[in-house]
Amino acid sequence: MSTSSSAAIPITSLENHFPQSETKTIGEFSDSSTSSLSPMTQAFPFSSGNPRIEETRGVMHLFSNDGVSGLPVGRKNLVSVIGVPNHMTYADFCQFCASFIHHILEMRIVRNDGMEDRYSILIRFDNQDSADRFYQHFNGRQFNSLEEDVCDVLFTVDVQFTGYSGSLDTQPSVASTTEQPSCPVCLERLDQDMGGILTTICNHSFHCSCISKWTDSSCPVCRYCQQQPEKSTCIVCQTSENLWLCVICGFVGCGRYKGGHAIKHWKETQHCYSLELETQRVWDYAGDNYVHRLIQSKTDGKLVELNSHCVHANDGCGSFDCVNSGISEARLNSKVEAIVNEYNELLTTQLENQKLYFENLLQEVREETEREISEAVKKAVAQKFPKLQAKLERCLKEKKFLDELNENLLKNQEIWKAKILEIEERQKKALKVKDDKIQDLEQQLRDLMMYLEAGRTMEQVSISNEIKDGTVLPMSVESSSGISSKGTRKANSRRKS
Repeated sequence: MSTSSSAAIPITSLENHFPQSETKTIGEFSDSSTSSLSPMTQAFPFSSGNPRIEETRGVMHLFSNDGVSGLPVGRKNLVSVIGVPNHMTYADFCQFCASFIHHILEMRIVRNDGMEDRYSILIRFDNQDSADRFYQHFNGRQFNSLEEDVCDVLFTVDVQFTGYSGSLDTQPSVASTTEQPSCPVCLERLDQDMGGILTTICNHSFHCSCISKWTDSSCPVCRYCQQQPEKSTCIVCQTSENLWLCVICGFVGCGRYKGGHAIKHWKETQHCYSLELETQRVWDYAGDNYVHRLIQSKTDGKLVELNSHCVHANDGCGSFDCVNSGISEARLNSKVEAIVNEYNELLTTQLENQKLYFENLLQEVREETEREISEAVKKAVAQKFPKLQAKLERCLKEKKFLDELNENLLKNQEIWKAKILEIEERQKKALKVKDDKIQDLEQQLRDLMMYLEAGRTMEQVSISNEIKDGTVLPMSVESSSGISSKGTRKANSRRKS
C-alpha cells in the first residue's frame, strides 16, 4: 500500500508497515483498479491517531460478501475485521484469534467513519493460505457467547492514505525512519520475523505478545483510550454547549449565556469553583475571575504549569530561563512559599465553607425527616383513629350484651336449680308413694293367694266328703254354668274388697 499523492506530508511510519508494492495511489486506483473491481468492492473511509495530536485519514477498498459464494478472486493475504465492539481490548482480540496469532505479521487498529462505538482491524498474514483459513474460520462467528456481535471479515483490495493532520514536531524525521523502531514494552526491535506487530489506534506499535498482556483499553504509551467517553450534557437542560463542571461535587451545568444552570448551582451550594470543559480553565464565582495555574498543552493534551511573566524581558518571554541573576534564591523561595500559603488558605476556606454547607444540608435533612415523620404519624393516627373508635364502641356494645346475657343466665340458673330441687322432691315422694302402694298390693296379693288356697282346700275337702256320703246326680249345663258364674262373681267381689 502506498501513501496518497494528495497527502501534503508523507507518512513514513505507515509506509513501513504497508509496502509500496501492494498499493497504488488514489489516481492510479481510480483509473485502473476501480473500473475492474468496483462492482464487487466497497470503500470504507477510516482514520487513526489521537485527534488532539495527529490524525491520519485513508480509504479501505474491501471485497464485498454480498452475492458472492466462496473466496473472492484476486484476493491478497490482507483482511479487515469490520465493526469490532469498543469494549473489546487489544488483549481480548488477540485472545479471540490466538489460534492464528503466529501467522499474523501485522495488525493495525483504525476508526471507520460513522462507527463511533466500534473500530476495525487491518490484518496482514504471512501467506495466502493463512488468510483464507482465518476468513473461513472467523467470518460470521460471535466474539463471545454472551453477545450477538459477530466477526465480519472481508478481504482487502487496497488501502490508501489520503491525508494527515497534526504538528510537524510529531512527524518522524527521515533520519529516524532508517532505524527500526522498538517495542515500548519489551524494548526489542519491532521485527516481523520475531512475531506479529500490532499498531494501536493512536499509531503506537507493539509486539502482539506484549500488548496481549495489557488488559486495559488504553494505549500503554500515551494512555489514549479507544473507547471514548460519552459526551457530557447539562444535568438540567441536557444541552452539550458551553458546559461547566463543578470541581467540588462534579455537577455539570451550562454557562450563563445558555441556561445559566452552573451559576445557579453555585448560588444554591456555594461551590464557587467551576471548570470550563471546552478550555479546561477554572472560574471562581466568588472572585469573578479565572484562578487556574495550570494550562493544557496543545501538543499532547497534558497539563503543564503556566510560567509567570519574566520580569527582565520587555517583550515578555514567559519563562524563567533568562532569570539568572536578578531573582535570588530567597526571593524564589518566598514566591513558592506565598503560593503554598495562598493554596493552603484557599483550601482551608473552601473546606470550611463545605463543612458549613454540608452541616446545613444535614440539618435541613434532619428537620425535613422529623417533619415527615410527624406528618406521617399524624396522618396514620387520623386514618386509624375512627376505625379504632368504631371498633372500641362495637366491643363495648358486645361487652354490655354479654354482661346482660351472663346476668340473665345466672338468674335462670338459680330458677332452674330450684325447679330441679322441687322436681327431685316430687320424684322422691312419688317413688315413696309408689313403693308403699306396691307393698300394699303385694300384701293384698299374698292375702288373696292365701285366701284362694284356703278356699280351694276347703272346697276339695267338702267335695270329697259329699262324694263319700252322697250319690252323683246329673245336672244340666245351664245349672252348671250358673253355678260357675256365681262362683266367678264371688271371687271378683272378694278381689275388689
